Amino acid sequence: MLMYIYLAEGFEETEMIAPLDLCRRAGIDAKTVSVTGNTGVTGSHGITVKADMLASDANYTPENADIVMLPGGLPGTNGLEASDAVQNAIHKAYDGGKLVCAICAAPSVLGKAGLLQGKKATCYPGFEKYLLGATPVSEKVVRDGNVITGIGMGAAVEFGLEIVSAVCGKETAEKLKNGIIA
Repeated sequence: MLMYIYLAEGFEETEMIAPLDLCRRAGIDAKTVSVTGNTGVTGSHGITVKADMLASDANYTPENADIVMLPGGLPGTNGLEASDAVQNAIHKAYDGGKLVCAICAAPSVLGKAGLLQGKKATCYPGFEKYLLGATPVSEKVVRDGNVITGIGMGAAVEFGLEIVSAVCGKETAEKLKNGIIA
C-alpha cells in the first residue's frame, strides 16, 4: 500500500505530519512528494521538511500508488492547485477508484477539479464555496466513497485515522487510536 502526500511551500505542517505518522504506524508506505522542484519544503509556520521525492520522480498512476493526500495551509493549497503533478494525481486516483484525501483548505482543490460532485465534504470554514458540487458539512472528518476530507489542523489525527480505517480496516485504526491515547 503506497501513499503520496503532496507538499507545496506554505503547507500546514500538522496536517501533513499527523496523517503521515499514523499511516506509517499502520504499515502504509507513505511518501512525501514536493511539487516545488526542491526536496526542502517550508510549511506555513516556518518548519522545513525534506520530502521523500520530487513530483517529477513520483509520476503518479493508480498502479503505483493507492492513496493521494493533500494537506491544507496557505499558500500551500494554492501551490497544490497550480501543480500539474497534483492535478494529474488527483484525477487519475479518483478515476482509478483510489483514495483521494484532503484537509483544511485543500478540499477546495478537489472541488475546483470537479471531484466532489454529489459527495459530502468538509473543509476549513470559509472554503465551502470552493467545494463545487459537494454538500458541505461541518463534521471534523467525512468519508464519501473514495474521498476523505478533514476540517482542519485540529482534526489531523482523526483524519489520519480515517485514512488508516479506509485502507487497513476499522480494527487497525481503533488499535492505533488506543495506542496513541486519542
